[in-house]
Amino acid sequence: MVTKRQVPTVRLRRLAAELRRLRAVAELTQGDVAEATGINTATLYRIESAKVRPQRRTLMTLLELYQVPQLRRGEVLALLQDNGEQSWLRPYHADLRDGYIEYIGLEAEARAVWNYESLHVPGLLQTADYYRAVVRSVLHAADEDEIDRRVRVRLERYSVLVKDEPLQFRAVLDEAAIRRAVGGPEVMCDQLRHMVSAAALPNVTLQIIPFTAGAHAGMPGSFALLSFPEAEGPEIIYVDSRAGDIFIEAAEDLDRYGDTFDRLVSLALSPDESVSLIAEAAGEFGERAEGAA
Repeated sequence: MVTKRQVPTVRLRRLAAELRRLRAVAELTQGDVAEATGINTATLYRIESAKVRPQRRTLMTLLELYQVPQLRRGEVLALLQDNGEQSWLRPYHADLRDGYIEYIGLEAEARAVWNYESLHVPGLLQTADYYRAVVRSVLHAADEDEIDRRVRVRLERYSVLVKDEPLQFRAVLDEAAIRRAVGGPEVMCDQLRHMVSAAALPNVTLQIIPFTAGAHAGMPGSFALLSFPEAEGPEIIYVDSRAGDIFIEAAEDLDRYGDTFDRLVSLALSPDESVSLIAEAAGEFGERAEGAA
Protein backbone atom coordinates (compact mmCIF):
# COMPACT_ATOMS: atom_id res chain seq x y z
CA MET A 1 0.00 0.00 0.00
CA VAL A 2 1.32 3.46 -0.95
CA THR A 3 1.45 5.88 1.96
CA LYS A 4 0.56 9.49 1.24
CA ARG A 5 3.51 11.74 1.97
CA GLN A 6 3.16 15.13 3.58
CA VAL A 7 4.70 17.69 1.25
CA PRO A 8 4.40 21.47 1.72
CA THR A 9 1.94 23.37 -0.42
CA VAL A 10 2.18 27.11 -0.96
CA ARG A 11 -0.36 27.76 1.80
CA LEU A 12 1.49 25.53 4.26
CA ARG A 13 4.75 27.32 3.49
CA ARG A 14 3.08 30.71 4.00
CA LEU A 15 1.51 29.54 7.26
CA ALA A 16 4.89 28.36 8.56
CA ALA A 17 6.53 31.67 7.61
CA GLU A 18 3.75 33.67 9.28
CA LEU A 19 4.01 31.66 12.50
CA ARG A 20 7.75 32.26 12.60
CA ARG A 21 7.14 35.97 12.09
CA LEU A 22 4.44 36.17 14.77
CA ARG A 23 6.65 34.40 17.30
CA ALA A 24 9.49 36.81 16.53
CA VAL A 25 7.17 39.81 16.97
CA ALA A 26 6.07 38.37 20.33
CA GLU A 27 9.77 38.07 21.25
CA LEU A 28 9.43 34.42 22.22
CA THR A 29 11.81 31.53 21.66
CA GLN A 30 10.58 28.07 20.73
CA GLY A 31 11.42 27.08 24.30
CA ASP A 32 9.24 29.90 25.64
CA VAL A 33 6.34 28.70 23.50
CA ALA A 34 6.79 25.10 24.62
CA GLU A 35 6.77 26.14 28.27
CA ALA A 36 3.69 28.32 27.88
CA THR A 37 1.58 25.95 25.76
CA GLY A 38 2.82 22.42 26.29
CA ILE A 39 3.59 22.11 22.56
CA ASN A 40 7.00 20.45 22.48
CA THR A 41 9.82 22.17 20.63
CA ALA A 42 10.20 19.34 18.08
CA THR A 43 6.55 19.75 17.04
CA LEU A 44 6.89 23.52 16.91
CA TYR A 45 9.99 23.20 14.73
CA ARG A 46 8.14 20.94 12.31
CA ILE A 47 5.20 23.35 12.14
CA GLU A 48 7.44 26.37 11.57
CA SER A 49 9.41 24.56 8.85
CA ALA A 50 6.24 23.43 6.99
CA LYS A 51 6.99 19.77 7.65
CA VAL A 52 3.58 19.14 9.24
CA ARG A 53 0.16 20.77 9.09
CA PRO A 54 -0.85 21.93 12.58
CA GLN A 55 -4.22 20.97 14.01
CA ARG A 56 -6.67 23.83 14.27
CA ARG A 57 -6.63 23.80 18.07
CA THR A 58 -2.83 23.97 18.07
CA LEU A 59 -2.89 26.92 15.71
CA MET A 60 -5.50 28.68 17.85
CA THR A 61 -3.31 28.15 20.92
CA LEU A 62 -0.35 29.77 19.17
CA LEU A 63 -2.39 32.72 17.90
CA GLU A 64 -3.73 33.28 21.42
CA LEU A 65 -0.23 33.21 22.88
CA TYR A 66 1.04 35.64 20.23
CA GLN A 67 -1.93 37.97 20.96
CA VAL A 68 -2.93 38.11 17.30
CA PRO A 69 -5.99 40.35 16.64
CA GLN A 70 -9.22 38.53 15.72
CA LEU A 71 -9.33 39.78 12.13
CA ARG A 72 -5.77 38.66 11.49
CA ARG A 73 -6.51 35.31 13.13
CA GLY A 74 -9.11 34.59 10.46
CA GLU A 75 -6.57 35.30 7.72
CA VAL A 76 -4.01 32.98 9.31
CA LEU A 77 -6.59 30.24 9.85
CA ALA A 78 -7.49 30.44 6.15
CA LEU A 79 -3.95 29.32 5.36
CA LEU A 80 -4.70 26.09 7.19
CA GLN A 81 -7.11 25.07 4.44
CA ASP A 82 -5.32 22.82 2.01
CA ASN A 83 -6.13 23.05 -1.67
CA GLY A 84 -3.07 20.89 -1.68
CA GLU A 85 -1.41 18.26 -3.66
CA GLN A 86 -2.86 16.96 -6.90
CA SER A 87 -4.87 13.81 -6.15
CA TRP A 88 -3.81 12.22 -9.45
CA LEU A 89 -0.25 12.02 -8.06
CA ARG A 90 -1.06 9.66 -5.19
CA PRO A 91 -0.69 6.38 -7.11
CA TYR A 92 2.81 7.43 -8.18
CA HIS A 93 4.30 8.31 -4.77
CA ALA A 94 6.42 5.17 -4.60
CA ASP A 95 8.24 6.11 -7.81
CA LEU A 96 8.87 9.81 -7.16
CA ARG A 97 11.17 11.77 -4.89
CA ASP A 98 9.45 13.81 -2.18
CA GLY A 99 11.02 16.96 -3.60
CA TYR A 100 9.66 16.28 -7.07
CA ILE A 101 6.17 15.66 -5.67
CA GLU A 102 6.47 18.94 -3.79
CA TYR A 103 7.55 20.79 -6.92
CA ILE A 104 4.61 19.46 -8.95
CA GLY A 105 2.23 20.64 -6.24
CA LEU A 106 3.80 24.08 -6.20
CA GLU A 107 3.78 24.26 -9.99
CA ALA A 108 0.05 23.48 -10.02
CA GLU A 109 -0.63 26.38 -7.61
CA ALA A 110 1.76 28.84 -9.24
CA ARG A 111 0.71 31.87 -11.24
CA ALA A 112 3.96 31.95 -13.23
CA VAL A 113 7.13 29.93 -13.67
CA TRP A 114 10.37 31.28 -15.12
CA ASN A 115 12.55 28.34 -16.10
CA TYR A 116 16.16 28.30 -17.29
CA GLU A 117 17.47 25.03 -18.74
CA SER A 118 21.08 24.47 -19.74
CA LEU A 119 20.91 20.93 -21.17
CA HIS A 120 17.34 19.63 -21.24
CA VAL A 121 14.03 20.63 -22.77
CA PRO A 122 11.89 22.04 -19.92
CA GLY A 123 10.01 19.27 -18.13
CA LEU A 124 6.62 20.87 -18.82
CA LEU A 125 7.24 20.59 -22.57
CA GLN A 126 8.85 17.16 -22.81
CA THR A 127 7.26 14.52 -25.01
CA ALA A 128 6.83 10.93 -23.83
CA ASP A 129 9.66 9.55 -25.98
CA TYR A 130 12.07 12.32 -25.03
CA TYR A 131 11.47 11.87 -21.30
CA ARG A 132 11.58 8.09 -21.66
CA ALA A 133 15.09 8.43 -23.15
CA VAL A 134 16.15 10.73 -20.30
CA VAL A 135 14.89 8.33 -17.61
CA ARG A 136 16.59 5.35 -19.22
CA SER A 137 19.91 7.21 -19.30
CA VAL A 138 19.69 8.29 -15.66
CA LEU A 139 17.88 5.42 -13.90
CA HIS A 140 19.60 2.35 -15.25
CA ALA A 141 17.78 -0.02 -12.89
CA ALA A 142 14.26 1.23 -13.70
CA ASP A 143 12.01 -1.33 -15.38
CA GLU A 144 9.52 -0.47 -18.14
CA ASP A 145 6.54 -0.27 -15.77
CA GLU A 146 8.31 2.28 -13.58
CA ILE A 147 9.39 4.27 -16.61
CA ASP A 148 5.82 4.25 -17.94
CA ARG A 149 4.51 5.58 -14.61
CA ARG A 150 7.10 8.36 -14.58
CA VAL A 151 6.21 9.29 -18.16
CA ARG A 152 2.51 9.53 -17.29
CA VAL A 153 3.32 11.94 -14.47
CA ARG A 154 5.52 14.05 -16.75
CA LEU A 155 2.82 14.31 -19.43
CA GLU A 156 0.09 15.11 -16.89
CA ARG A 157 2.00 18.20 -15.83
CA TYR A 158 1.32 19.79 -19.23
CA SER A 159 -2.29 20.37 -18.14
CA VAL A 160 -1.26 23.46 -16.14
CA LEU A 161 -0.57 25.20 -19.45
CA VAL A 162 -4.02 24.62 -20.90
CA LYS A 163 -6.36 24.85 -17.89
CA ASP A 164 -8.94 27.66 -17.53
CA GLU A 165 -6.46 29.96 -15.75
CA PRO A 166 -3.23 28.65 -17.25
CA LEU A 167 0.24 28.93 -15.83
CA GLN A 168 2.27 31.76 -17.32
CA PHE A 169 5.39 29.93 -18.45
CA ARG A 170 8.57 31.57 -19.67
CA ALA A 171 11.57 29.39 -20.48
CA VAL A 172 15.08 30.32 -21.54
CA LEU A 173 17.18 27.48 -22.92
CA ASP A 174 20.79 27.17 -23.88
CA GLU A 175 21.02 26.10 -27.53
CA ALA A 176 22.56 22.83 -26.30
CA ALA A 177 19.09 21.76 -25.10
CA ILE A 178 17.73 21.72 -28.64
CA ARG A 179 20.84 20.30 -30.31
CA ARG A 180 21.55 17.24 -28.17
CA ALA A 181 20.02 14.18 -29.85
CA VAL A 182 18.18 12.76 -26.84
CA GLY A 183 16.54 9.52 -27.97
CA GLY A 184 17.79 9.95 -31.53
CA PRO A 185 16.88 12.23 -34.48
CA GLU A 186 13.24 11.14 -34.82
CA VAL A 187 12.52 11.66 -31.11
CA MET A 188 14.19 15.08 -31.20
CA CYS A 189 12.31 16.11 -34.33
CA ASP A 190 8.98 15.32 -32.64
CA GLN A 191 10.12 16.99 -29.41
CA LEU A 192 11.12 20.23 -31.11
CA ARG A 193 7.94 20.35 -33.17
CA HIS A 194 5.98 19.95 -29.94
CA MET A 195 7.86 22.93 -28.51
CA VAL A 196 6.98 25.03 -31.54
CA SER A 197 3.31 24.15 -31.04
CA ALA A 198 3.48 24.95 -27.31
CA ALA A 199 5.09 28.32 -28.07
CA ALA A 200 1.92 29.28 -29.96
CA LEU A 201 0.01 29.29 -26.65
CA PRO A 202 -0.47 32.87 -25.41
CA ASN A 203 0.85 31.96 -21.95
CA VAL A 204 4.06 30.30 -23.16
CA THR A 205 7.25 32.16 -24.12
CA LEU A 206 10.41 30.38 -25.26
CA GLN A 207 13.81 31.92 -25.83
CA ILE A 208 17.11 30.36 -26.89
CA ILE A 209 20.59 31.53 -25.91
CA PRO A 210 22.61 30.73 -29.06
CA PHE A 211 26.06 29.18 -28.98
CA THR A 212 27.38 32.40 -30.48
CA ALA A 213 26.54 34.23 -27.21
CA GLY A 214 29.56 32.57 -25.61
CA ALA A 215 29.83 32.27 -21.84
CA HIS A 216 26.80 33.40 -19.84
CA ALA A 217 25.35 33.51 -16.32
CA GLY A 218 23.26 30.36 -16.76
CA MET A 219 26.15 27.99 -17.37
CA PRO A 220 26.39 26.85 -13.71
CA GLY A 221 23.05 25.06 -14.04
CA SER A 222 19.27 25.04 -14.44
CA PHE A 223 16.68 26.56 -12.09
CA ALA A 224 13.06 27.65 -11.89
CA LEU A 225 11.50 30.70 -10.25
CA LEU A 226 7.88 30.29 -9.11
CA SER A 227 5.41 33.12 -8.45
CA PHE A 228 1.98 32.69 -6.88
CA PRO A 229 -1.33 34.55 -6.92
CA GLU A 230 -1.21 37.86 -5.05
CA ALA A 231 2.60 37.86 -5.17
CA GLU A 232 4.41 40.66 -7.00
CA GLY A 233 7.35 38.49 -8.00
CA PRO A 234 8.98 35.10 -7.53
CA GLU A 235 8.66 33.53 -4.09
CA ILE A 236 10.42 30.18 -4.47
CA ILE A 237 13.49 29.02 -6.36
CA TYR A 238 13.68 25.36 -7.35
CA VAL A 239 16.93 23.64 -8.27
CA ASP A 240 16.97 19.98 -9.32
CA SER A 241 20.47 18.71 -8.55
CA ARG A 242 22.31 15.44 -8.00
CA ALA A 243 22.37 16.36 -4.32
CA GLY A 244 18.57 16.42 -4.29
CA ASP A 245 15.72 18.84 -4.82
CA ILE A 246 16.53 22.28 -3.41
CA PHE A 247 13.92 24.93 -2.52
CA ILE A 248 15.24 28.42 -1.79
CA GLU A 249 13.13 31.25 -0.34
CA ALA A 250 15.59 33.80 1.09
CA ALA A 251 14.96 37.30 -0.26
CA GLU A 252 18.58 37.86 -1.28
CA ASP A 253 18.61 34.61 -3.24
CA LEU A 254 15.34 35.47 -4.96
CA ASP A 255 16.85 38.80 -6.02
CA ARG A 256 20.03 37.12 -7.23
CA TYR A 257 18.30 34.44 -9.28
CA GLY A 258 15.78 36.96 -10.60
CA ASP A 259 18.62 39.19 -11.77
CA THR A 260 20.31 36.19 -13.40
CA PHE A 261 17.12 35.27 -15.24
CA ASP A 262 16.69 38.86 -16.47
CA ARG A 263 20.24 38.82 -17.83
CA LEU A 264 19.62 35.50 -19.59
CA VAL A 265 16.44 36.89 -21.17
CA SER A 266 18.33 39.93 -22.45
CA LEU A 267 21.08 37.73 -23.90
CA ALA A 268 18.71 35.28 -25.61
CA LEU A 269 17.19 35.55 -29.07
CA SER A 270 13.73 37.09 -29.26
CA PRO A 271 10.78 34.70 -28.90
CA ASP A 272 10.10 34.79 -32.66
CA GLU A 273 13.76 34.22 -33.52
CA SER A 274 13.91 31.43 -30.96
CA VAL A 275 10.89 29.59 -32.35
CA SER A 276 12.40 29.88 -35.82
CA LEU A 277 15.65 28.35 -34.55
CA ILE A 278 13.74 25.52 -32.85
CA ALA A 279 11.80 24.83 -36.04
CA GLU A 280 15.04 24.88 -38.04
CA ALA A 281 16.60 22.36 -35.63
CA ALA A 282 13.50 20.18 -35.90
CA GLY A 283 13.88 20.17 -39.68
CA GLU A 284 17.52 19.16 -39.42
CA PHE A 285 16.70 16.28 -37.08
CA GLY A 286 13.87 15.26 -39.42
CA GLU A 287 16.28 15.06 -42.35
CA ARG A 288 18.69 12.97 -40.28
CA ALA A 289 15.86 10.64 -39.27
CA GLU A 290 14.82 10.17 -42.90
CA GLY A 291 18.42 9.55 -43.93
CA ALA A 292 18.75 6.83 -41.29
CA ALA A 293 15.51 5.10 -42.32
